[in-house]
Amino acid sequence: MDGVPRVPEQWRREESAALRFSVLGPVRAWRDEEPLPAGSPQQRALLAALLLREGRTATASELIDALWGDEPPSQALAAVRTYASRLRKTLGPEVLVSESGGYAIRSLGEGALDLARAQELAAEAEKARASGDLCHAREVLRDALGLWDGEVLASVPGPYAETQRARLEEWRLQLLEWRLDMDLEQGCHAEAVSELTALTAAHPLRERLRELLMLALYRSGRQAEALAVYADTRRLLADELGVDPRAGLKELQQRILQADPGLAEPSAPAAEPAAAPVRPAQLPATVTDFTGRASFVQELSDVLASASSDQGRVMAVSALAGIGGVGKTTLAVHVAHQARAAFPDGQLYVDLQGAGSRAAEPETVLGAFLRALGTADSAIPDSLEERSALYRSVLDGRRVLVLLDNARDAAQVRPLLPGMEGCAALVTSRVRMVDLAGAHLVDLDVMSPEEALQLFTKIVGQERVASEREAALDVVAACGFLPLAIRIAASRLAARRTWTVSVLAAKLGDERRRLDELQAGDLAVKATFELGYGQLEPAQARAFRLLGLADGPDISVAAAAAVLDLPVEDTEDLLESLVDTSLLESAAPGRYRYHDLVRLYARACAERDEQPPSEREAAMSRLLDFYLATAAGVYAIERPGERVLEHFAGTDWPGLSFPDRDRALEWLFSESNCLLACAQQAATAGLQRKAADLLMAAVDLGESGANALQFAQAATAVSDAAQRTGDPWGEGRARTMLSHVHSVCGRFAEAEEEGERALRLGLSADDPVACGQAPNQRGIIALYEGRHADAEAHFERALEAFRADGNQPGAAAALCNLSRVHLATSRTESAVTLAESGIKIYEQDVTGQTLRLANGKYALGLALTSAGRTAEAQSALLAALDVFRDSRQRLWHGMTLFRLAELHLSDRSPAQAAAHAEQALAVLRGIGGEWRRANVLTVLGRALSLIGHIDRAQVCWRDSLQIFEDLGSPEADEVRSLISPAAVA
Repeated sequence: MDGVPRVPEQWRREESAALRFSVLGPVRAWRDEEPLPAGSPQQRALLAALLLREGRTATASELIDALWGDEPPSQALAAVRTYASRLRKTLGPEVLVSESGGYAIRSLGEGALDLARAQELAAEAEKARASGDLCHAREVLRDALGLWDGEVLASVPGPYAETQRARLEEWRLQLLEWRLDMDLEQGCHAEAVSELTALTAAHPLRERLRELLMLALYRSGRQAEALAVYADTRRLLADELGVDPRAGLKELQQRILQADPGLAEPSAPAAEPAAAPVRPAQLPATVTDFTGRASFVQELSDVLASASSDQGRVMAVSALAGIGGVGKTTLAVHVAHQARAAFPDGQLYVDLQGAGSRAAEPETVLGAFLRALGTADSAIPDSLEERSALYRSVLDGRRVLVLLDNARDAAQVRPLLPGMEGCAALVTSRVRMVDLAGAHLVDLDVMSPEEALQLFTKIVGQERVASEREAALDVVAACGFLPLAIRIAASRLAARRTWTVSVLAAKLGDERRRLDELQAGDLAVKATFELGYGQLEPAQARAFRLLGLADGPDISVAAAAAVLDLPVEDTEDLLESLVDTSLLESAAPGRYRYHDLVRLYARACAERDEQPPSEREAAMSRLLDFYLATAAGVYAIERPGERVLEHFAGTDWPGLSFPDRDRALEWLFSESNCLLACAQQAATAGLQRKAADLLMAAVDLGESGANALQFAQAATAVSDAAQRTGDPWGEGRARTMLSHVHSVCGRFAEAEEEGERALRLGLSADDPVACGQAPNQRGIIALYEGRHADAEAHFERALEAFRADGNQPGAAAALCNLSRVHLATSRTESAVTLAESGIKIYEQDVTGQTLRLANGKYALGLALTSAGRTAEAQSALLAALDVFRDSRQRLWHGMTLFRLAELHLSDRSPAQAAAHAEQALAVLRGIGGEWRRANVLTVLGRALSLIGHIDRAQVCWRDSLQIFEDLGSPEADEVRSLISPAAVA
């Protein structure tokens, strides 16, 4: 970087390493951790001048010029000597030395001066950038920029300090621009918009910052705002300097107008190296005894080679079709491993579970792929279309192989295809995908007799097969030459050294006549599985049957223990033994899963063999109890004192306990798919009341926004099942949760409808939970919709219900919500009082920050903002923000940032307001609904207009107006008044 001074070698000594100085802020000194007196402003100016000479000698006349310029006092020389003498006593004579009629600072240890450390870090970043390691370069630059502590040489007088202050501030801005440029290179445009908005407000004439902001906005899909930044810049430069924007800015404007493909995001958003790999290697292990299929291997390899060649076509897609167990996955994984070198940017893999009843949703798969490619959770949008578009953008310019295993149909696959040249996709499915445009179709049949015998021999051993070749041919023929059946049969024989091949052939012929069906579709797979199942010990067989009943994508050891009614240690032993038989897969340490066809077979075995049949229902009831008891424990940690737990259905199986809040939340979110699948499955099994309680206990999943879709599906299933069976208690609670998740997603009409039904059901069932939570939820909706009288009535009703039930935290929530109604109706003083009353209840017998206490501080922050008590308001909102972020509550995290933006706007700090509003938009991306987004855009527009970004503000207001008009929201009138007639025209 230009203007970066070099670190003087004479400072790199160890003997004075305990002495430290700072100039990138106030001029300070420390010995070890003890601050040293730096003296008067002039004495600090002398110290700063010597430190910035980097070990070189400064003459007395040079120091006088540095401190006083052209008008030194008559006793200037004496003053310099006095200051130097005082500093020598403080620092030591070996540090401040006199020579040649001047002074110098020597013998400092490495990193003793913050400026020197910043120079070293900048040089390290430059080296990392040159080597292509942008992650490290960005991290090092962040460390360097973090050394600045306010104004450089703060309160230090003199012309030299003024010159150096300007130089070092310019260098800081150069470093910042450099880091932001690398942020955009790695696709972190959404995160950069907030910072760049604030920086352009602070440095309005710095065109490079404006250029970066335009690019960040464009890559965030905000083209109109990007162009508005150019218009704002052109007007500002004309008004202030009488000049036009520089050529680079004009060129960028034209490229944006032309939608230049070269402006597209260059790569995936970078993740921290320890968090998520940006070069995924997700392929399952290839089998060491892969046999035959030579023609298929060559055919598929040729297709992949066409994508990885220098003349690569748009994209290579191969779709393998065949019956279950024919070896589609084995072949695809083998070919993918052979082709890895041709796809250096990584390989992605997913089991789409298309053969089962709960096929993977494409949006869920895309979320996992984007995270594996380094995209931050906050940057992943909610809708399938947006995720698919971002996925293709992330893959642009990369060579990545995607293996989509077990696809249901072409519709499931299409959003998951890379779509970029140099990339390729391998798809396996039971159906032939003739409707997958551009795909190279491969129909995979059973093995030839020779290949089947080769596979059997590799597993069993040459010596045993050679002496009984005919019997071996009988075995593979009985298996219908199906690879999975051959592998199971051969594995049984290999594990039993006392058996001969003839013994196995006889068993297949006499005891498993259904093996003849191996030649016909799924029945063939079931007959093959029967071989392994029939050899299980009774405890293994029972575990195999019962664990297959659960709908979740996998299962933990603790959950499996509940299903089997066994201790965790015994359960893990059983599961590992099933893994050894290849009837169960080890998904991750402590987690297990079935192949989808094996799960279907396990369920068929449970229907046929589990006696008495009631044991199946009992197993699923225990699993539901486990999830309910554990989720209730997490709920209690997040909401201490909440009496709703006392109204939950009793459980006969204990849940897990957690040492702290972080572990509890980690369990809840990692088990989200399994937990919600259990709730939905329990509803169809007549356990809708407990299922409704499970949803209430796991409400954080719905409120976070991350699992809103699956949460809503589960709540709908539970409420529908409860309605069919005439259970108003369970239906009322399920509809309360459904109302809640609709509200989180911004679907207020649906939320109100479900809330009204929930309250009616709660009253008919005399359920204190629904009677309190349903009107509280309806009040929130009415508040959002501006129906303040209705909102106040609902909250008063909720408060009465909570108090009647002795639910103090519930009453506190209602009080805090009432505070917001009073605030909206200009009763600011009572709004503050109500919020403080709610917080006082929360703080009783509770230590630490909890989610409910954060909600209270959020309400108090709003009231204090309106009361003009901005410092107190900011403190309350920041405390709430920390809890919401730690609790993974993205909705409330984003809304608190929005409220901080409003606060800074009222406090006449528009640059800070704009930065917080931009952060809110980034966090709320994909959650919260359009109404909330429009509110944030309105505030962002107000902040932008105050910092001179007039055109960009108009774009924000037009966007928010369109949303409000589409929703029929009353806020449209306010926004309409902000838009200039010229902008509308």
